[in-house]
Amino acid sequence: MKEILRSSAPFSVAMVTKIVYDGFDNEIPAEGEVFLMKIMAIDYGDAHTGIAISDLMCTLAGYTTVINSRKAEVVVQEVQRLIAEHGVTELVLGYPKNMDGTLGPRAEKAAAFSEVLREATGLQVTLWDERRTTIDAHNILMAGGKNAKQRKKTVDAVAAALMLEGFLTRRKLGGNV
Repeated sequence: MKEILRSSAPFSVAMVTKIVYDGFDNEIPAEGEVFLMKIMAIDYGDAHTGIAISDLMCTLAGYTTVINSRKAEVVVQEVQRLIAEHGVTELVLGYPKNMDGTLGPRAEKAAAFSEVLREATGLQVTLWDERRTTIDAHNILMAGGKNAKQRKKTVDAVAAALMLEGFLTRRKLGGNV
């Protein structure tokens, strides 16, 4: 069992009440109510997997880290640990489409990994187009004065944060996610 906060008005601290949610009863908020939850974005890679977790209001990436492992089972275990530690209720997995929009071997690998995550966590997994996120992450870190060695340590977490912020923005604007 975990506790989730519910608010009857967006961004209202005074009106937030606590409810108990077991992760399986997909309770739908009444009109005017907002569930406060956390979403995790995952930039799954061969050796490094970037993780970004939203704040409770799902407005920005509030926590980032990198899982350094080539083994999918280790990545899944770490994701499960982070889900429990941070109270994550939904997952967004990077879906690496080719620049022309077609699907290649990396996209197929991501789709297969999404099924593994769904089974292991019981959470909804949304595949999110991640084209250019790693390139943009490198550019952001370079502009911030990070050298290649420093960028290598954090680029995947920054890419995950960019994916998460794109997902949250689309959701906030009412787009299809």
